[in-house]
Amino acid sequence: MPKSQLIKQNDGAHILLNGSQPFYIKGAGLEFAELETFAAAGGNAFRTWRVDNGSRDVIELLDEAQRLGLSVCMGLDLARERHGFDYSDLKAVKAQNEAMMHDVERLKNHPALFMWGLGNELNLRAKNPKVWNAVDQLARQIKAADPNHLVTTMLAGIDKPTIEAIKKRAPSLDLLSFQIYGDIDQLPQILDKAGYTGPYQVTEWGPTGHWESPETSWKRQIEPSSHDKARDISRRYNDIILRDKANCLGSYIFLWGQKQERTPTWYGLFLETGERTEAIDVLQHAWTDSWPQHRAPAIDALTLNALEASESVMMSPNETAVAHVNFSTRESNTSISWVVRKEVERALQSDGGDHEPTPATVASSVATQDAHYRFSISSPGEYRLYCQIDTPNNTSAVANIPFLVTSAEEIKPKSKSIIQNTVS
Repeated sequence: MPKSQLIKQNDGAHILLNGSQPFYIKGAGLEFAELETFAAAGGNAFRTWRVDNGSRDVIELLDEAQRLGLSVCMGLDLARERHGFDYSDLKAVKAQNEAMMHDVERLKNHPALFMWGLGNELNLRAKNPKVWNAVDQLARQIKAADPNHLVTTMLAGIDKPTIEAIKKRAPSLDLLSFQIYGDIDQLPQILDKAGYTGPYQVTEWGPTGHWESPETSWKRQIEPSSHDKARDISRRYNDIILRDKANCLGSYIFLWGQKQERTPTWYGLFLETGERTEAIDVLQHAWTDSWPQHRAPAIDALTLNALEASESVMMSPNETAVAHVNFSTRESNTSISWVVRKEVERALQSDGGDHEPTPATVASSVATQDAHYRFSISSPGEYRLYCQIDTPNNTSAVANIPFLVTSAEEIKPKSKSIIQNTVS
């Protein structure tokens, strides 16, 4: 890859320049959420996945970013092979690049812009290496029209064949962008195995991904609680991302917002109704060395019929089930909500972060003080119980347990009894 004037080397370390000043990315993936909370938490840059997100005008977004002192890595939404695009079709590639260049010409002089991101996870389940020729062609066009901004592409994971293909076919990229979740704990070893020693940014990271998480006996993924996610995020940021002072230019947490992917709570740092989770607290502390005035609560334990999620909870139709939560909080006034949802139908589960429908609610108990929740489900099937602890300051803790409603003879007896505990 060529040496960009926007990435310098000093004593063997790569230094990113933004406006001629050294710049370390304290970032997030952010398209639909408002920017005020991000800037207030100490973030300095965010990435988008596309120019037109269907929700907000891009110039309006860039203008607000400029007002708040935020820099933008603007995504150019290149088509993916897994969605049917053929990178051997030179006519289609040319048309796509021309469409992307229209946006480049329109946005290249905006002062909030500092990088272009070409596509998102173009390597995911892709077989045609010509995708990287197309990426290089577009990168060269962008740099001819706009020499003032870096150009990168966002990769799903890190592997040697992809790195080698990009080195050979897309040398015009200034740096690489990696998207890595649970495997980020082995990031130094993965980079070494892939043979990559150049500058990079981590453009998606956060909690352990659903595809790499433990499962129930009927193959439903077990989601970490918001407290466990915050703990992992803090550790991964401080022990992995910050530790690579030679090549890592910074990172973007996924996701400063909310989305449905296996559950409505797995990846977003906010909940569906806008509450802030503990992950934002630990990021603000990492970015600014100060905690927010109002800290989010933490769920320490959630059980269903005295069983944890890892114990593959099953019950019979119409059986009365009892859930219990232990949590800790600095607030004097909290409320507890319980929701039972169907699981997402397997045929409707998203691939690579594509759209996924939010599953239906089948039972709920909202805003109580009761740390126990009793319910029954009449129809056999796969479900998930969610518990949410809310404070008056728009902060929340969440955890869930998948469970299976099935015929009584299929349920193995469990030795545990339901233990009545007190909320801490």
